Parts: sequence; C-alpha cells; structure tokens
Amino acid sequence: MATDLLTLLNGDFTPLYLAPQAGVSESPFRRLCRRFGADVVVSEFVSAAGIVMGTPRSKDYLRFDEAERPIGIQIFGADPAIMADAAAFVADTYGPDFIDINFGCPVKKVVKRNGGSGCLRDLDLVQRIIRAVDGATSLPTTVKIRSGFDAATRDPVAIGLRCQDAGAQAICIHPRTRSDMYTGQARWSEIRDLVDALEIPVIGNGDVHAGDDARRMRDETGCAAVMIARGSHGDPWIFSQARAALDGEPIPPEPDVDERFSICLEHARNAIAFESNPDRAIIDFRKHLGWYTKGLPDGRRLRTELYQSVSLQDVERLLEGYRSEQAIPSLVS
Repeated sequence: MATDLLTLLNGDFTPLYLAPQAGVSESPFRRLCRRFGADVVVSEFVSAAGIVMGTPRSKDYLRFDEAERPIGIQIFGADPAIMADAAAFVADTYGPDFIDINFGCPVKKVVKRNGGSGCLRDLDLVQRIIRAVDGATSLPTTVKIRSGFDAATRDPVAIGLRCQDAGAQAICIHPRTRSDMYTGQARWSEIRDLVDALEIPVIGNGDVHAGDDARRMRDETGCAAVMIARGSHGDPWIFSQARAALDGEPIPPEPDVDERFSICLEHARNAIAFESNPDRAIIDFRKHLGWYTKGLPDGRRLRTELYQSVSLQDVERLLEGYRSEQAIPSLVS
C-alpha cells in the first residue's frame, strides 16, 4: 500500500485529503469522510514522546481500520532520535501507508516545546528530524508545514527545499505563518511557488470551505492534491462536492435536514462504539453536534440543548424534537 500513495500523488488524478486535526480526525470521522470521497486520510497528530513511552492516549490515537487506507500517522516532536523511534514503532506495530511529520501546528502548548510549527525556527532541526524519521522506516515520509514561523521568517520555498533535500517524499503546505494562526487569507500563491520550486508532490491546504474551492486551488496552484481541514467540520459531504468540482461534474446539493441528521447520528454512534468510555465519547462529540446543526433555522437554541446532552438517547430525542417542531419527516417510519 505504501507505494500507492506516491503513485496517487504523481498521477493525473487530484486526490483529496482529510487533514490531521486534533480532536476531529478520529477514526469514525476518517471513515465517514472516506465514504464521502476522501482519497487519503491522516491521523490526529500524536506525540512521539507519548508513543515511545507507550501512553494509553497515544495508543488510542494510533488505531485505525483497514477501510481507512491509504492512511498516514502524523507524529510531532523536536528530538530526532525520539521521532525516529516513534516512527519505527508505528511502522512495525500499526503499518500505516506513510508517516507524516507535523511542522505546522500553531498551538501554544505544542510550540513552546519546539514541536509543530515551532520547529520552523530552526531549519537545521527540521532536516535532522526528517532524516531521522525517513531512515527509521521503509514507509514514505511526508511533512506538513506552514509558510514560516512569523512574517520575518516567511519563506515557504526555502523551507520546502530543505524538507525535500532531507528526504521528504511529499509536502503539504498551509500558506499561513504560525503567527497568523487561522486569521487572514491563506496565500495560495505560495502553494504555486512551492509547486514550481520542488520536484516532490505538493499538497495544498487552507481555505477550502466548499467543493469549488478545491477546484480553484488545483487550477490556481497546480498542486498534486488538495487537503481539507476546517471545511470538513460538520460537512463530510464536502468531499463528494469537491470531487465533482475537480472532475468537472455537477456539484451535489447540500443534504436536507433529515439526511444531515442521519449522517450526524451515524457519526455519533460510530464515535461511541470506537471509544472505550461512552460517556466521555458523547461529551467529546458535542462539538460535532454544533457543526452539524450550524445554519439551521432556530439552530442556536438546538445547539444550546445539544451541548447539554450526556447520552446518544439525549441527542436522538433532541433531533427528533427539532424535526417535529420544524415539520421535517422523521427517519423512523
């Protein structure tokens, strides 16, 4: 399966990636997005130190289903030796299709330990990490970067060339700096600059919120693949819409409320089944409930009630009640 990823990225077809997103890109959501047309999925980012220490939470992050392939496990850390050990363990124990290195996370608690986008302050370190990880497994090593740590260090081409030289076999860029966080507009022109400068495939990421955005990104940048992150929140069908746009087909309409609720409940049931603690699972799932109900008439009141739910039965009751109030046919015949 490992070579399939590189074949996919180097072909005429434009694959769609589900981005690695902490607290979002868990196995149930990855499987749902695969069903809607995501071609490649990536795990939530996992601490290399946590993997090496064998923490239970790290093990939970590493689980995946065969139906998710091709899948990458994304790891983060600032110690090349620990990153190499973690990569080797993941490859030998879990057998994903590739190992992805996170050089993009802007979250303070990660950056302060020099992980994620914090590594971009030291490109020599970035190269040592890539070489260590690439040398530790036979799997493809890919990386996810931002355009720089801040405005003063913004130089995506220089970063990309260093990554390529160190052995990265594909690179994903979110063209914002760490200082930008998620503000402003992603500079897609920097994706194009990277495509023009590198020999390895470039995956574009940033501001893909609708199916046609994926087509525009590909057409404007020439990227080998398109990665969707926040645009997938409560909207896994964005992948079917993006695929249609990329293929020049009519874009499917948004699902109606009944279908949206059906998808939401499928996701919720799978999330509860996946977690060892059902009570914790439904609490963690509340953010998805907010996303699935965004934009609905009287949705704020519904979300307020859903955020208090403590069981799947609560969720089902509230969604059924909303259907009745809005005169929407029930799923139950």
